[in-house]
Order: sequence, then C-alpha cells, then structure tokens
Amino acid sequence: MSAYQQLTDLFQRLSRYEHLGAMAGWDQLTMMPEGGSEARAEAMAELEVLMHHTLTAPEVGEWLAQAATESLDDTQHANLREMQRAWHDAVVLPERLVEARSLAGARCEQAWRRQRPENDWAGFAANLREVVSLSREEAAIRAEATGTGRYEALLNKFEPGLGVAELDRLFDDLRGWLPELLTRVVERQRAHPVRTPEGPFDREAQRRLGVATMTRLGFDFDHGRLDVSLHPFCGGVPEDVRLTTRYREDECLGALMGIIHETGHARYEQNLPQAWRGQPLGRARSMGVHESQSLTFEMQLGRSEAFLRQLAPQLVEHFGARAGFEADNLVRLAQHVEPGLIRVDADEVSYPAHILLRYEIERSLIEGAIEVDDIPALWDEKMQHYLGLDTRGNYRDGPMQDIHWTDGAFGYFPTYSLGAMLAAQLMAAARRAQPGLDEQIAAGDPGGLFDWLKTHVWQQGSRFDTPELIRRATGEPLDAGYYRRHLEARYAG
Repeated sequence: MSAYQQLTDLFQRLSRYEHLGAMAGWDQLTMMPEGGSEARAEAMAELEVLMHHTLTAPEVGEWLAQAATESLDDTQHANLREMQRAWHDAVVLPERLVEARSLAGARCEQAWRRQRPENDWAGFAANLREVVSLSREEAAIRAEATGTGRYEALLNKFEPGLGVAELDRLFDDLRGWLPELLTRVVERQRAHPVRTPEGPFDREAQRRLGVATMTRLGFDFDHGRLDVSLHPFCGGVPEDVRLTTRYREDECLGALMGIIHETGHARYEQNLPQAWRGQPLGRARSMGVHESQSLTFEMQLGRSEAFLRQLAPQLVEHFGARAGFEADNLVRLAQHVEPGLIRVDADEVSYPAHILLRYEIERSLIEGAIEVDDIPALWDEKMQHYLGLDTRGNYRDGPMQDIHWTDGAFGYFPTYSLGAMLAAQLMAAARRAQPGLDEQIAAGDPGGLFDWLKTHVWQQGSRFDTPELIRRATGEPLDAGYYRRHLEARYAG
C-alpha cells in the first residue's frame, strides 16, 4: 500500500471520530441535561486526545514525506497539501494541552449557560481565565512553530494564511467609512418610520415557517434537522447537518433570519464534493468562506427586497394577517438600521462594529496587553465609541453574550466580516454571470444563485487556498469595495 493510500485511510478514520465528536457537541448544546456536563466534557476531551494521538503518530510524518515523492494527480496533490497542513497544526501541540483545552472550554461553556442569565461576570471570568491561559499557551507554541505573531497563529486556525497585517488593512479601511455611513443611514431612515408587528408569535408556528423557508432554500431534511439552542449554530457533518435557532414570542423575524443564516452554512456543508468525503480536500475551505455562504443567504438574499416581498405572504399564512406584515413595511423592517447591544440581532450596517470591537479586545487579550478583568471596561468604552451605547454593568448583553470565547475560539470573530466582504463580491459575480438573477429571485426562484454557488464554491471544497478560490469564483482578489458599495446601494442609495 502506498504512503498516500495509508494517509487517506487515516484521514477517513479521523473523519469518523470527528463525526462522533460533532454529534456529542450538538447534543451538549441542545439536549444534554446540566448534570451530564462534567462527564460529557471528559468524554469529549478523551476523543480530542485520541484524534490528536492518531494524527501525530510517528509514522504519519514518514507517510507524508514518502507521499510527496509518489506519482499523484492534481487533486491528490491538493489533498496531500491539506493533510500536511492538518498534521503541522496538530503535531506542534502536546496532548496534555489538547486535553486541558477541551476540558476547560466545555466547563466554561456549561457554566456560561447559567451565568449569563444571572449577569454573573465574576463567575464567568473565573472560568474564562483558565481558557485564556490555555489559549495563550497554544498561541505561543503555534507562533514559535510558524514564525508569526501569537494572535495571528490562532487566526490561521480559522483562516489559513491570513496575516494580521492584511486583516488590519481591511479593518482600517472599514473604520474609515463605516461610522459616517452608519450615522447617515440612521438619519435617513428617520423619514421612513417602521411598524413592528405585534406578538405573540407562537413558537411552533415560527418553527413551521422556518422549516418551510429552509425547504425553499434547498435544505435537505434527509441529511439534517432544525433544533433550538441558547446560541444559534450550524454543526454536525455533511451527511447529517444540525441547525439551531432561538425563538422569542414578541417578534418573529430574528429567529427566521437566524435560520436563513444557518441554512447558508448548511447548504455549503451538504454540497461539499461527495467524492472527497472524509478527506481534507472535501472540507469547507475556511471560516471566512463559510461565513460568506451564511451571509449570502441571510444578507445578500434574505434581506433583499426581492426575497422579502416573497416572504410577506408566508408570514400571513403562518401567523395570520397583522399590521406590519405588508410587503413595503416588511422591507423597511428587515432593512432597519439601529445600533443595538446584541451582535446576532444586529442590522447589516452596524454589525461590522461588533466585530471590530471583539477583534480589538481578543487580540489584546491573547497578546497579553490586557487581562480578563479588563474586558468589561474595554467593552463599555468600545461600545460607546463604535455604537454610542452604554453597557456598564450589563455583562449579559455585553462581554458574556457570545459563546465563542468560552471554548477558546480566539481568532474566529474576524471571519464574520471577511465573510460579509466576500459575500458581496460573490453576489456581484453571480449577477454578472446571470443578468436576470434578481428577477428570478423576485419571482420566487433563487435556484440560479444556488447553482452558481455550488459550482464556484461548494463543490470546490478545499481544492484551492482561499485567495485562489476567490480569484477563480469572481475573477479577482478579495476586494472590500464590493461590500461598501453593497451597503451604500441598499441603505444610502
């Protein structure tokens, strides 16, 4: 058996372990009773160690070296490149740290479920300190191995090859025009009042609407399902994709847009290349690309006037006729811009400010410029600076609102804004390729968009690195100008 074949067998085995871990993680966030948290944390940590041990066994390095000398075709070479990247990412970390990181993250997340409703920053901070300490240790190890900065070393886990210098260039540009645009849009919308439909909105009716919308968006319910969690997410594996949302009875649009967002993630996963399932080449390219798919669904499509006018009668069908469900008002409501405290509920224009805030804090935290106890004051300062809002003493809707830091996902937040930039560029490319695309969407048929994404993004998996994937899909490198032009056309045009 060739070294390359031994590697493909190894990664197929790892993908099955990951399948089990994904299902255990989904259950942990949706169905597991609180009393099972410690045992589940230990079980998942054991699985993490098993996967790490399997990938970093001495013979794997030998197989990688031998496979590089074998006769492989282009796709096999690309798969080997991704195998090498996965191995390098794993081999630098000691098993002790892998286990400790998994345990600390699971315990912090479970405690956060209780602490956030109670606004218990002190209790949350006690657990977060351990997560940060382990994340700093990981960052230091990765930085030394790769010759990068510590935060960049963690950023590369989610967006391989992206340097902090490039990220700062993109974000500095964003800081240059976003505040003025936000102010201008808020002022402009004052002349166009919005009526908010009054609840209550039955949760089961909201679920049925969500399922109907997922069906219209092409979600395959034979290979996935919709559930409820404290923080919406998309998880599972391509063969069994798990979506969650959260419902409020006083409004219905938030849960629905969350479902549309997660459906974008899910369609990407469900349409990854079947021939390469279980291999690194068959994975999604990066979190920035993943977020571009969810934001293409939610923002580019879901909040477009064409889609919203199709949605209006669906709201009436599921909740009955109500003031505010009129198509013109629904468009204004879904495109209403108003700075708020909660990131996942933020409008499209103010959302990037939430990402800038988190990026600045988590980068300083990982690089040791600040400590966990400094976060609330910095959060208050940056919320006032970027959004003009006061969060003093409101930890629940401030630095405790997101789940990402609980398990050490430092470096993840920037991918949301990278995804928004790429989504705008992809949508522009799809329109160029299909001049009648907007008319098709207005007629209730977004299939042309999905076919284009399937060809240019979904079916490509990880065959190309992110810059090459973007260039092949759109004909040019990532250009944040598309994002700015999109926001200005929709909200200030």
